[in-house]
Amino acid sequence: MIDINLIRTEPEKVKAALLKKGYEADFSAPLEWDIERRKLISEVETLKARKNKVSAEIPTYKKEGKPVGVIFEEMREIGNEIAKIDERVADLEDKIFEFVACLPNLPDEDLVAGGKENNAVERVIGKKPEFDFTPKNHVDLCTSLGLIDYERGVKLSGGGFWMYRGMGARLEWALLNFFVSEHLADGYEFILPPHQLGYNCGFGAGQFPKFADEVYWLDVDADRKKNRFMLPTAETALVNVYSGEIIDESKLPIKMFAYTPCFRKEAGSYRSEERGMIRGHQFNKVEMVQYAHPDHSDEAFEELVNKASRLVEKLGLYHRVSKLAAGDCSASMARTTDIEVWIPSMGIFKEVSSVSNARDYQARRNNTRFRDAVTGKTRYVHTLNGSGLATSRIMPALVEQYQNADGSVTVPEVLRPFMGGIEVIK
Repeated sequence: MIDINLIRTEPEKVKAALLKKGYEADFSAPLEWDIERRKLISEVETLKARKNKVSAEIPTYKKEGKPVGVIFEEMREIGNEIAKIDERVADLEDKIFEFVACLPNLPDEDLVAGGKENNAVERVIGKKPEFDFTPKNHVDLCTSLGLIDYERGVKLSGGGFWMYRGMGARLEWALLNFFVSEHLADGYEFILPPHQLGYNCGFGAGQFPKFADEVYWLDVDADRKKNRFMLPTAETALVNVYSGEIIDESKLPIKMFAYTPCFRKEAGSYRSEERGMIRGHQFNKVEMVQYAHPDHSDEAFEELVNKASRLVEKLGLYHRVSKLAAGDCSASMARTTDIEVWIPSMGIFKEVSSVSNARDYQARRNNTRFRDAVTGKTRYVHTLNGSGLATSRIMPALVEQYQNADGSVTVPEVLRPFMGGIEVIK
């Protein structure tokens, strides 16, 4: 959530920053509400001072034998007026809060404006695979090797679902185990969060209220704030673990990761290049999150980018690292770098990890703070997240880049210990 003080003091600067994300903001209404709110608060303070003064006169009136009924009547009138103003102030505060809650995060100043057409490739890692035979696409490979049962996945749950079988299930599990082992070695805490979350988690992560229709809701209560939804990414849970708490500064940064299946509606039609596992309603992902000290936020971001890229590199996959333009960053994020893996059959790179820094946007929404050891005052933490990694696009890239002329797939060396030493899937 953007600091209302920033909107109040530098509205044009905030407008210009949001415009880089393609969001046109009009602050006239909330600023008018804010002016009225502050004016009413001043009136209340004046009324309270008057009420206290009148109340202090009661003993004097009683001592002098004067009737106090008129004083009590005046106090009642003042109390009623204060109650009316307080109600109006509360209403204005709700309107301001709801307005600000729907604003996207401000992009970092170094980000260029515009959408994905302005993304910048920072580096390319590995060697582009070349074949001396006609390569297959991942759907045909996974089907012929019995790794994925697309037909029965659809039979069980409909379009956008698939089912791992046999060696496919083992390869998927090997990937997840590899990711887990790498994060543990880096000193990250392993978390297995609930897969059903309350509305507060979606709000705290910045996904609600604007994107509330993009998740699977479990309850039927008309008030969604009383309902639960299926976790769309572990980030939604992890960035809320310390909501409403004041963290000891010495514990920062807090580094954690979680394995979860992810559930997303993925509304809209599927393009031909998104066949198979490229886009679905349920997929497995290992997610990294850091609670960072604001002074070391950039360092934490670089660490997560390098971790995500290193995972793909250790798998031996050709990939690139791209800095996203402001308009291609999600609403909650100040900056994002994507790790994109090469899918030979498509001839394009596909994102397998988005590493993002929300700065204090999420922490303001869920009130996650730390106490500054120097000033003694509380400050908001910075929250960062990154896929480490999602498997639904790693698997297609892996089988395509590691395919052989006889239709088999070589298992990357780092996965073999998790595959019982199997080197080739035939």
